[in-house]
Amino acid sequence: MKTRDIDIRMSLHSILSEEFSDDPNTLIIDELGLCQGDARVDVAVINGAIHGYEIKSESDTLERLPNQIDIYNKILDNITIITGQCHIDRILKMTPPWWGVQQAEMSDTKTIILSTIRNGKQNPDIDPHSLVQLLWRDEALELLKVYGAERGFISKPRRDIWNRLVDCVPLEELKFHVRNQLKKRKNWRSV
Repeated sequence: MKTRDIDIRMSLHSILSEEFSDDPNTLIIDELGLCQGDARVDVAVINGAIHGYEIKSESDTLERLPNQIDIYNKILDNITIITGQCHIDRILKMTPPWWGVQQAEMSDTKTIILSTIRNGKQNPDIDPHSLVQLLWRDEALELLKVYGAERGFISKPRRDIWNRLVDCVPLEELKFHVRNQLKKRKNWRSV
């Protein structure tokens, strides 16, 4: 029986919910839009990092994967792709070596079993211009105020505010503030 996205997603949510059950500061969301909607990562775990999980079931094609790789590499601290056996070889060749790769198999009892094929590592090259786009305009403006850099930007469009943030805030601090802001949003697509 072929693995399906919904079965893999349910299994992944079960694993993640158990893993982070004692951590109220972890947010798990489906379909996190990146680069203003140019791509969506299937599941994102946001705590001390943003870890994206991309699902490519045996029913899926890999047609969109090159574009997804480009976008995910700009923003996500860690990425794990979960796929059926039929895609493993191609995915190992297509993805950067720091991406984690897991294989999803359907057991005899019709449950999904995930096996690690390649351990993931931290993304070596986050793009601050892409990362800051996760902030809504008012959130970005508030962050500029924290750094005392809002003068002349209060009525500017969000792109100008984002660029100012990139100019004023070191990347590690920017990553911290973006993660915290995503976690602070109320009733925002959480599981």
